[in-house]
Amino acid sequence: MPRSDTRTDYDVLTFGEAMALFIADDQGPLDQVTRFHRRTAGADTNVAIGLSRLGFDVRWLSRVGADHNGTFLQRALEAEGLDCRHVRHDAANATGLIFKERAVDGADPHVEYVRRGSAASHLSVADASDVELEQARHLHATGIPPAISDSARELSFHLLRQARRAGLSVSFDPNLRPSLWSSEAIMIETLNALAAEADIVMPGLGEGRLLTGRETAYDIAGDYLDRGARAVVIKLGPEGSYFRTADSEGTVDGSPVAQVVDTVGAGDGFAVGIVSAYLDGLDWHAALHRGNLIGARQVQVIGDMEGLPNREQLVAMERSGDAR
Repeated sequence: MPRSDTRTDYDVLTFGEAMALFIADDQGPLDQVTRFHRRTAGADTNVAIGLSRLGFDVRWLSRVGADHNGTFLQRALEAEGLDCRHVRHDAANATGLIFKERAVDGADPHVEYVRRGSAASHLSVADASDVELEQARHLHATGIPPAISDSARELSFHLLRQARRAGLSVSFDPNLRPSLWSSEAIMIETLNALAAEADIVMPGLGEGRLLTGRETAYDIAGDYLDRGARAVVIKLGPEGSYFRTADSEGTVDGSPVAQVVDTVGAGDGFAVGIVSAYLDGLDWHAALHRGNLIGARQVQVIGDMEGLPNREQLVAMERSGDAR
C-alpha cells in the first residue's frame, strides 16, 4: 500500500455536517420519551474523531449555528483532539439536530432529523478559502455533504479536486442518504463523479450495486477502478470486506460480535480502520482486518462513535483479534 513519507503539518482534513445527537434514555417511540442525553453525530465527524483517537492530526471543516448546540459540538470535537480552525459559527442558521430512539436487541434505531436549512447546509467553496491542503497528507470525504445543498456539493468537488492537485491521497465513502437527494439519478451521477476523484472508494455492497448497476463485489470494484480509483474496498456486513486494486484482490472475514447493541456508526468505524491503516502503510489485508475489527467494536456500544478505539486499544485488538 503506497504512501508518501514527506513530512507535513497535519495528517487529515475532513469536512461535512456535525449535528447534536439526542439519544433517548428510555425505550419506546420518540413521542413518548421525555429524557434524552446529548452527544455528537455525523458520519464525517465520526471518522475524524476515530482518526484523532488513533493519534492522527485531524482538521475539521464545517459550519455550526451560533447557538448552544454549535458551541457544544465545537467543544466536544476539540476535546476529541480535532483542530476546529475551519469551523464557522453561523448567526443566521441553526445547528442540525438528530433525535434517536434507544436501540432494542441490535435493531436499527429509529432516528429523526432536524437539519433542513441548517448552518452546515450553507457550506460553500468560500469556507475553504484558508484551507492549506498542501500541508496535509490525506483528505477523507463522504457522500453526505453533496446531498445537503448545492453549495455544499460544490465544496465537495472543489476539495477533492484541489486535494488531488496538491498530491494528497483521497478516500471517499458514498454513505448513501437517498432521502436528502432530489432524485436517485442525481445522487448516482454525483456520487460516481466524486468517486472518480478519489484514490480509495469504500461503498457497501448494496450501495455499490445501486451506484454502478453491477452485482458482484468484483465487478463493482472494477467499475470504480475504471473510473480512476487506485483501490476499492467493499463492506460486506457481518461477512467482512473485500478489496480490489489493479493487480490484487482479496476478502477478509468479519470479526465476531457477541451482542449487537447499536448498528449506527459501524461503517464509519470501518472507514477509520481503512484510512488509518493506509496512513500507517499497512497492506490491504491488514487494512481490511483493522476496518472489520473497529466496525465490530462500534456496534457493541450505544452511540455513533463511542466504540472507536484509541491507539493502545487498537493494538490490543489487532494482537488478540478480538473486537471488544
